[in-house]
Amino acid sequence: MDLEQEILRLKKDLNAVILAHYYQESEIQDLADVVGDSLALAQHAAKTTADVIVFCGVHFMAETAKILNPGKLVLLPDLDAGCSLSDRCPPDKFKLFCQQHPGHFVVTYVNSSAEVKAMSDVIVTSSNAVKIVQRIPADKPIIFAPDQHLGRYVIKQTGRDMVLWPGSCQVHELFSEKKLVQLKVQHPEALVIAHPECEAPVLALADFIGSTKQLLDYTVSSPKQQFIVVTEAGILHQMQLRSPGKVFIPAPPDNECACNECPYMRLNTLEKLHACMAKRTPALELPPALAERAKAPLARMLEWS
Repeated sequence: MDLEQEILRLKKDLNAVILAHYYQESEIQDLADVVGDSLALAQHAAKTTADVIVFCGVHFMAETAKILNPGKLVLLPDLDAGCSLSDRCPPDKFKLFCQQHPGHFVVTYVNSSAEVKAMSDVIVTSSNAVKIVQRIPADKPIIFAPDQHLGRYVIKQTGRDMVLWPGSCQVHELFSEKKLVQLKVQHPEALVIAHPECEAPVLALADFIGSTKQLLDYTVSSPKQQFIVVTEAGILHQMQLRSPGKVFIPAPPDNECACNECPYMRLNTLEKLHACMAKRTPALELPPALAERAKAPLARMLEWS
């Protein structure tokens, strides 16, 4: 079976749209109708006219698409494609955390469960977090969850004091400051570009900090020819497509791997993509009342973006 042709045939039969995150396998990215970061994919999910949304990403992303499209079929190739950051912010503990800080405006990163989103005032992504926090009245205290490293970066950029939930991404917290310094010595002409979910000592070594989309755009516009990329290695595929003459060096984690990959993102494969479209399962389902509560802060994000 030609999997790619079968997937395209099923997409036409289902009137489906395939959305893929930058961290997906290159084969999936090449088949997708839209490849983007969390903000771009949420924006597309909010306005799509397709009957079926096939989300090649992780669970919270497909869940977001379902919240924005309660009447549509939303498929995820592998339901086990979770998120360490979302998992590290259990709804029951987050509820207690918010109760301990009454009167705070709750800003929640999109890498979170529907239950946590439903307890929030606005959702953010790494692309728009600074912009959205700047819109909050200066006299309003803020809770920022669940990524503490992104939160500290936003504090630095905005000057706003925020109460941070102590969460982190297992991919971005593993980047090695020591190995990054060694890479800079080996490639003195290369610029270091990093995602704000990285720890502060790593970000201190970066020439540019931004979301996956911002990192991609920076490599296209920069006259530099070499880049050390400090985020999940899946983004290198789009960087190479957009700038085929440039050199992209994945930053290694603090282990024996040559690059840093999200194990959850890599659970999706062409075989699973085909199977989920052929069988119309696994599908995302959410209680309507929960979806409605979670939609309000997402809608505010899309409006403020």
